[in-house]
Amino acid sequence: MNCKQMIFIRNDLKMGKGKIAAQAAHASIASFLENDDEKNSEWINQGMKKIVLKINENDVKNIVSECKKNKINFAVIHDAGKTQVEAGTLTAIGVGPEEEKKLEKPFQKYKLL
Repeated sequence: MNCKQMIFIRNDLKMGKGKIAAQAAHASIASFLENDDEKNSEWINQGMKKIVLKINENDVKNIVSECKKNKINFAVIHDAGKTQVEAGTLTAIGVGPEEEKKLEKPFQKYKLL
């Protein structure tokens, strides 16, 4: 089983590079902690492959819906509001780690950040 993790970042928020990196890290860790131990172990042993994709506010519902429909683990990140965005703003979504084949179809339309 080849696993990867997908990190979706809201690029419509115009966050700085450091903020984006922090939100991506939050999303990666949060979805990992909520995930199946077997998939996590496989993912770690395979080098922790991940990709970071750009989304906007309108994409959020679709991503969450696809995760639920396909039984894919995910975590939604809301910012604390201490720096660049308002408190509670959804900044990122972490998906997986999950089998690559399971992630291809529902998320193929999203572009790399």
